[in-house]
Amino acid sequence: MDDRRKFSRVLFQAKATLSHLPTFWQTQVHDLSLNGALIQRPNNFTDIPNKTFKLSLFLPSTDIEISMDAKIVYSSEKQLGLRCIDIDVESMGHLKRLVELNCGNPNLLHRELPQFIREHSLQTLFV
Repeated sequence: MDDRRKFSRVLFQAKATLSHLPTFWQTQVHDLSLNGALIQRPNNFTDIPNKTFKLSLFLPSTDIEISMDAKIVYSSEKQLGLRCIDIDVESMGHLKRLVELNCGNPNLLHRELPQFIREHSLQTLFV
């Protein structure tokens, strides 16, 4: 498989909800990046091509929620790869900190953040 990722992933296990109203699926996050997540394919999930989903996860032992709008960019029998297309400022701050704490190389995150901002037109997010 050709690996075209521009953003480093960190292993992170957490329960999450994937939704496309009015339907909700319980799932498990396997890893995260600034640009999306790899999740367990939910039971009874049917692909909905070109649709936007909401991925919501709570950091374990906290009430901190990270929520993003995402599109499916990878689908297999067991996993879904999601690309973030929109994220609120508070969720982005929590996601940035989570990746920073788990990537093992803070300099790498500082190189990736400007790329994420350019791709998502978030120039005012971190000013």
